[in-house]
Amino acid sequence: MLGLLVALLGLGLAAFALLDGWYLVRFPCAVLRARFLQPRVRDLLAEQRFAGRVLPSDLDLLLHMNNARYLREADLARVAHLTRCGVLGALWELRAHTVLAASCARYRRPLRLGEPFEVRTRLLGWDDRAFYLEARFVSRRDGFVCALLRFRQHLLGTSPERVVQQLCQRRVEPPELPADLQHWISYNEASSQLLRMESGLSDVTKDQ
Repeated sequence: MLGLLVALLGLGLAAFALLDGWYLVRFPCAVLRARFLQPRVRDLLAEQRFAGRVLPSDLDLLLHMNNARYLREADLARVAHLTRCGVLGALWELRAHTVLAASCARYRRPLRLGEPFEVRTRLLGWDDRAFYLEARFVSRRDGFVCALLRFRQHLLGTSPERVVQQLCQRRVEPPELPADLQHWISYNEASSQLLRMESGLSDVTKDQ
């Protein structure tokens, strides 16, 4: 019996490590917390805050927060944001879903071991196929913006306009996107065009 328990424990630990179990635990917890323990956010453009702290497992060889960890923390903050403002619920009702189609990150100052921070996420706007979001990593020690990330959240099975109309029960005009974000969108479109040309694909084949 003891041998069986040890084997099961070893198997569980191996699965936890190989399948990145900590992330698989944190992701649904972030959704459930946003859905049931935090108040609903009615303003789609309101900034939301997601607290974090740099742990030993987040560090790179220079003892700074690993660049990839910023994307992971932003991922958790973004799903919590979309849950609290009702976007994920509206997608469920419309039998649609969303995927991350593009992202970019600008690192301004490293976050160090034990440093508390906030991921401040906000919806910048939308077009006919995607929502555009921003995540700022702000040190809680001095308020410095340590990193700035942008995301293109593509919708499948519906459109951002329909999702917003589902939430607001009326048609809402999208806000004007910031100039730097428009440049980034243009870059993504130009990159997609070049890749389609290199692949010999026609313009009919579109990226997400």
